[in-house]
Amino acid sequence: MKISVIGAGYVGLVTGSCFADLGNDVICMDNDAAKVKKLKGGKIPIYEPGLEDLIKRNIKERRLSFTSSIKDAVKRSDIIFICVGTPPRDNGEADLSFVEHVARDIARSMSSYKLIIEKSTVPVNTGEWVEHTIKTCNKGSIKFDVASNPEFLREGSAIKDFMNPDRIVIGVKSKKAKDILAELYRPLKSEMVITDIKSAELIKHASNSFLAMKISFINAVSNVCDKLGTDVNEVASGIGLDKRIGKDFLNAGIGFGGFCFPKDLRAFIRIAEKCGYDFGMLKEVERVNEMQKAVLLKKVEEMIWNLQNKTLGVLGLSFKPDTDDIRYSPAIEIISALRKDGVRIKVYDPAAMAKARAVLGSGIKFCKDAYDVAKGCDCLIVATEWNEFKELDLKRVKRLMRQPVIIDGRNIYDPEGVKALGFKYSGMGRG
Repeated sequence: MKISVIGAGYVGLVTGSCFADLGNDVICMDNDAAKVKKLKGGKIPIYEPGLEDLIKRNIKERRLSFTSSIKDAVKRSDIIFICVGTPPRDNGEADLSFVEHVARDIARSMSSYKLIIEKSTVPVNTGEWVEHTIKTCNKGSIKFDVASNPEFLREGSAIKDFMNPDRIVIGVKSKKAKDILAELYRPLKSEMVITDIKSAELIKHASNSFLAMKISFINAVSNVCDKLGTDVNEVASGIGLDKRIGKDFLNAGIGFGGFCFPKDLRAFIRIAEKCGYDFGMLKEVERVNEMQKAVLLKKVEEMIWNLQNKTLGVLGLSFKPDTDDIRYSPAIEIISALRKDGVRIKVYDPAAMAKARAVLGSGIKFCKDAYDVAKGCDCLIVATEWNEFKELDLKRVKRLMRQPVIIDGRNIYDPEGVKALGFKYSGMGRG
């Protein structure tokens, strides 16, 4: 099939390259000409395992191309995926101005039938507005369909998630749109949830909000465990073995970040408010998540006493491992809070150093590796659970530190084993 993907961000690049790898003719469009030029050369602006090789392979096979012209993208495709950003406004609502702008441009550029699909995470009723916008701007009365096909891609495993999905959600109004999308996704052999557009839009927000709720629940449990002297990992294991609950998203820590969960949680709260329902449960999920960063900061004070003139090392800057995404990263927020207390800060992340440097600016020492961070530190904070941090030579780390203190914000170490090496250790909900 001939596909265009409007927006070459995390979702757009993975979506476009995976569809190309399935044998489709895909053109990805982005209005950033500099980004497009790099992509044409096989250089990608994000860190996502396997994505660079996937893009290079499909460029070579001439199944994947890039453009900065939306007219070109629309002309060369029958199916158009809208993958532009929907950033949060101050009141929590999604900013849909990019979606509206793209819908207008598609309408003005099309000369034959197009299936236009919302792939970006959007609130309920966006499909109706996209349809209205295209009808208004489509002077030639060209036939088209609008559909919703929300993405469920996790940064760090996005290609695997696309190619092996738990389900594919399709929201449509016409049989033609349904048949096209069913055929497009047929090679993945996944269960399809075919519904109306509003339900499809709601499924995405409800799914992410439920997962965020699960994380905040186990983090709240971890705070109880700290007070009772029990280990939240053992509690989570016992809970997760119940098949009705499942073990995923039961890892206690310093809270969730990234661009999806915080944004979608706030947007869903706002969606509920606008239709007259106070979703207090989700407000508490958000409050617990914010509180976890304060819990860690309190542990720092308890472990090293006065913060002024102390040197703290932070391992991990991205919101999760296997990505360079620092948006809403708990690590960045923790560092910002510590700087106000006159703390000297050293940091390292395997992939997110460049993006963090642009956000944090001067006054932070960016180190070459975790051992460089440990040198002369009074305390090490594990903020992201990268595998290389799990495999550190802790005896070497202890020799390098001024004070052997580890605050394990992601519970990657065995408390007793770390303490046996002579460290003062504190995890999240580990007594």
